[in-house]
Amino acid sequence: MTLIGGARGASPCLAIDVGASKFDAAIVAPDGSFTRRGRMEVSQHSDGLFEALVSLVRDVAQGASVEVIGVGCAGPMTRGGETVSPLNIPSWREFPLRSSLRDATGVDVYIDGDARALALAEGVFGGARDTTSYLSMVVSTGVGGGIVLNGELLDGNTGNAGHVGHLNVVRDGALCSCGAYGCLEAEVSGRAIQERTGKPAEEADHATRLRAAQLVGRAVGTLSSVLDFRHCFIAGSVALGFGDEFFSEANKAARSVAMLSYSHDVEIRRSSLGADGPLLGAALVGWRGST
Repeated sequence: MTLIGGARGASPCLAIDVGASKFDAAIVAPDGSFTRRGRMEVSQHSDGLFEALVSLVRDVAQGASVEVIGVGCAGPMTRGGETVSPLNIPSWREFPLRSSLRDATGVDVYIDGDARALALAEGVFGGARDTTSYLSMVVSTGVGGGIVLNGELLDGNTGNAGHVGHLNVVRDGALCSCGAYGCLEAEVSGRAIQERTGKPAEEADHATRLRAAQLVGRAVGTLSSVLDFRHCFIAGSVALGFGDEFFSEANKAARSVAMLSYSHDVEIRRSSLGADGPLLGAALVGWRGST
């Protein structure tokens, strides 16, 4: 597919991935290579979190010529990340991240959801390079996603389109951080699995792993019929950690509900981006915004 947002010919981007437990930053070249990289742990900066982020950014940017900053951040957020309210960072509620970063660095800043950023990266650097319509998902501590149709990332009214973790999959299920009961995130995320079983997701038993795969698969299959895509790419420690059986069961479950002629062959695959995916996505957010 074409480069969403136009990385080709762009200048290097300072990319930032705002995660629940860590912040990563790197200088990313248009070909996807990194020249400098840094990380900070959120737990070590409960006070002055933004100031610590600025320090990280300055360390990574030192000596580099940077014209744009791209950020992938957990949501929800207002359009363009003018304010962000990551559910896993309680100290940031309607936090003016974009203007704060711009004022601190003097550089143009563009922000989008972290899972939406990953969808951009999947289409430019990952397994969806030859696909114009697909779903990109993360099944990890939380569950998120981004939807690309006809080569365009769907934004929605407020720029939050793609929050597949809030598909309701279990009637009267577990309480989700969004306030609803039975959301996919509340049933299959790493946090949800630990709350239900008392053990971290990597120690989940066979039944728990099977249930997670089936719920994810049914959600993907339903969306494939609604949105008319054939491929879903999944990243994240839970899905990847559960291994081949997760993807086999998820595909079976998806096809059990995707019964229309155009969706029945829906295929769920591993993301091919690896650990660099979130930063590549953040860079693409920057390039997409600046063009």
